[in-house]
Order: sequence, then C-alpha cells, then structure tokens
Amino acid sequence: MKPIIGVMPLVDEEKDSLWMLPGYMDGISIAGGIPVMFPLTADSKDISELLDKVDGILLTGGHDVDPTLYGEKMVCSSVIPCGRRDGMEQELLKQALEKDIPILGICRGIQFLNVYLGGTLYQDLPSQYSTNVEHHQEPPYDVPVHRVDIIKESSLNALLKVSSLPVNSYHHQAIKDLAYGLRAMAISEDGLIEAVEMPEKHFVWAVQWHPEFSYKVNISSLSIFNEFIKHCMNYQNHTVTK
Repeated sequence: MKPIIGVMPLVDEEKDSLWMLPGYMDGISIAGGIPVMFPLTADSKDISELLDKVDGILLTGGHDVDPTLYGEKMVCSSVIPCGRRDGMEQELLKQALEKDIPILGICRGIQFLNVYLGGTLYQDLPSQYSTNVEHHQEPPYDVPVHRVDIIKESSLNALLKVSSLPVNSYHHQAIKDLAYGLRAMAISEDGLIEAVEMPEKHFVWAVQWHPEFSYKVNISSLSIFNEFIKHCMNYQNHTVTK
C-alpha cells in the first residue's frame, strides 16, 4: 500500500479559504505517496484521529511564525503570522513526535519545527541579517539562486553524497538559535542554517529551500521527497505489523 501523507493547509485569511500548491502534492505523489490536505484545526482529538490515518506529515510553507512563540515582540510590519495555523501545528507536532511519525518540513516547516522545540528565528532577514545572498527570489522559483554547504556527518550528505548544493530560495525568516534536539545538515553561503534533522527520531528532516518547486528539474529535490516517502513506507509497515 502507498503511504498516506498529511499535508498542512495553506491559509488565505483575506479570502477566508484554505488552499494548496500543487508541487507539495505532486512531489509526494511522484515519490510514491498519497497526499491528503489536512483541515485547519487545533482540536487534539481530531488531530489524533488524523494522525492515526497517515504515515507521514509534510509541514508546508506559508505564514510567518508568531514571534511571541519564542518570546519576542514583532519587529516590523512585514512579519505576518497566522495564529490558527500556529496553534494547529503546535498540537500536531506534539502528537506526531510522540508517535514518531516521519516528518518533512519545508520553508516555514523548518522555522516552526525549530521554534516548537525551543529555538528562535530571525523575524525579518532584510532588517536583521546583513547579507548579499539572495533569499527571496523572483520567479521562476525552480532556479537555484545560492548554494548551501552540506555537513559531512549529516543524513543529507549520506543521501545526496555532495558537499554543496545549489538551491532555490523564497523566505524572509530563518533559524537564529538552533533548538536542542535538532542538528544542522546544511549551511548557506552567508551562514544561515538551511536544513536540519532530529537524529533521535525515525525521520524528521526540514529544509529552508523549496523542493516542491524544483523536484522536476533537480534530482536532489526529488531525492528528498523519495527519502521521506521511503521512511513513511517503513513507518507504515512497522505499524501494520505491531
């Protein structure tokens, strides 16, 4: 059976709607999974039932993480959080990590995972982090705009077998203080942490770049989806045989 992957919804508060970028869904499908977009809910019982039905979780991009979650006030008007999504993902991560369900985070996904585990963020790179590296590119979004160095001892290095990687980039927040329990897997040219793993868990990876935009043209992006789905299949097989 193909593993079922719960995908975090994107939220359009102006239109009062939930939506999804096809790249998240198609990247999972091409790697061999069945993507299902979750409803927007922080109800613990509903989330528990949802997690009982999936074999992996994809934390998508989207709104900024509310800085009050890591003890800071908002530094500028470009920081736009979504309280309902923050609330959902707090409860979701609590339960998913307890169940040791495979998790892949992308963009906001790496940021929220870090905050949930006790880390902090640069709220707004243009005003808080001096750099000449492009982190907020214009379309097309599948074109690499900077490189990351892959840490030799990391699981990402074991998968890709490269020391550096060209990546696309579309974000204005980033990890500042790395949370306890996370280990860096990739560092940008200007020193930002761009990929992490949680070594004591079955599979918890997160990247700052956007494989959902580039998996069709970049084998490394597709490999990340493939690795995620492989671990989701392992989780499925383990739960079936319990």
